[in-house]
Amino acid sequence: MSIFKSKQKDQCQVYKSAGKWYWRAIASNGRIVGASSQGYNNKSDCIDNLRRYYPETEIIFVDC
Repeated sequence: MSIFKSKQKDQCQVYKSAGKWYWRAIASNGRIVGASSQGYNNKSDCIDNLRRYYPETEIIFVDC
């Protein structure tokens, strides 16, 4: 049994693709565990939707 904990935390990424904003949730092991089912015209709408499911998770903006 290991007493060491991973320093990597869960995170959510917000990114723009084809003119729409999307989000994805990534677990500490690097796997995608959730994602938006649609694209959003406004970045703020995308973030609002993400926060419904992951209210405390760190947000990282990718290729903004």
